[in-house]
Amino acid sequence: MIENRPMMSRLTLPMSLIFSHTTFKMATRSRKGKKCTVIGGCGFLGRYIVERLLEEGYTVNVFDMAKTFEDDRVKFFVGDLCQEKDLAPAISDVQTVFHCASPPPSSDDKDLFYRVNFVGTKNIINACKKAGVQKLVLTSSASVVYEGTDIKNGTEDLPYAKKPMDYYTETKVLQEKEVLAANSPEENFFTVAIRPHGIFGPRDRQMVPILVNTARAGKMKFMIGNGENLVDFTYVVNVAHGHLLAAEHLHKDSPVCGKAFHITNDEPIPFWTFMSRILEGLNYASPKMGLPYLLIYYLAAFLQLLCILLKPIKELKPTFTPMRVALAGTYHYYSCQRAKQLIGYKPLVPLDDAIKLTVKGYAHLENKN
Repeated sequence: MIENRPMMSRLTLPMSLIFSHTTFKMATRSRKGKKCTVIGGCGFLGRYIVERLLEEGYTVNVFDMAKTFEDDRVKFFVGDLCQEKDLAPAISDVQTVFHCASPPPSSDDKDLFYRVNFVGTKNIINACKKAGVQKLVLTSSASVVYEGTDIKNGTEDLPYAKKPMDYYTETKVLQEKEVLAANSPEENFFTVAIRPHGIFGPRDRQMVPILVNTARAGKMKFMIGNGENLVDFTYVVNVAHGHLLAAEHLHKDSPVCGKAFHITNDEPIPFWTFMSRILEGLNYASPKMGLPYLLIYYLAAFLQLLCILLKPIKELKPTFTPMRVALAGTYHYYSCQRAKQLIGYKPLVPLDDAIKLTVKGYAHLENKN
C-alpha cells in the first residue's frame, strides 16, 4: 500500500520541506557559503530550484522580470535578462548561475521566444564570463530532439531536430547549442544543459490548470490515438534535484562539461493514463474513446495552415496544434543513463507519489459537483 512508502510520511508537509534534512545534512555543511543566482527563480521550476539550494545551504540570488514570492533568505533582483546592466548586479561575486527563464511553450510568440531563449541567453553567457562566474547550468528541454515521431528511450546522442514543430523548440535548440559551445576550460567557465520532459507538480500554472479548464469546458471526452503511447512526465522536485547534481559535478576536467543530460522520473507512462489520473484525482471524468491519431494530426496541420493564410485578415489561434497532437499521440520517453552514470541522478520522488502530491496541491480546482 502507498501508506507504507517512505514518501507518504511527507505527503502532508509543505512542498519546500519534502526533502530529507537527514539525507543531505553533510552536503549542506560542505556547501555553506557558496553563492549562486537563479535566473527565472520566480517561475515554476525556478522557485523549486531556489528552495532546494536553500535546503543545501547555498546563498541564493534570484533574478526575474517580477518578484512573485517572499523569502528573507533570498536576495531578489528585478530586470530584463537581455540587458547586461540589469544582470550584472545579480551575478556579481557568484560561482554558479542557473538559467531556467523561458516563456511557456503555449505562448506561441516567435519574437518573444527568440528574444528570451536565444538573445537573452547569449547575453547571460557574456555577462557570466565578465563577472567571473564559473558554472552555468541551463534548463533546456528534451523537445530539442523531437520532430513529432516516436522516440523510445532516446539518448542525448540523438541529433537536434532539423524541423522543430514550434517556436519554443526552435529557440531551445539555438539556446542549448550556445550554452554548450560556451564551455571553456581556458576561461574557467563550465556549462551543462539539463533536458527535462513533461515537468509537473504543485504551483504550476500550465499543465493542470489548462487540463482542468479543458475538462470544465466539456472538451476532454476523447483521447488522441489508442492510449498506449508511453511518455515521460517528470516531477518538478526531481528536475530541481538534477540541476543541483549537475552543478556539483561541473568542474575542470569533468566529463559533465559541455554536455546535455536527460532528467525524467525514469518511469514512462501512457500519456492518457497520466492525464486520467490527474483528472480523476480532481473528480473529473477522463476520456474513454479514442480518435485516430493521423486524422487529428492532419486536421490540426490544416487548421494551422488556414490560420497562417488568414493572418493578414484576422488573427486566429487554434486550440490544438500539430505539436500538441503529436505530444498526445506519439511515444516520447528518454534514457537517464548518462545522468545516472555521470552525476549520480536518481529521482527523489516516484511517479505514483508525485501524482498524489500534485493532485493534493490542486485541491482548490477539484470538481465539487
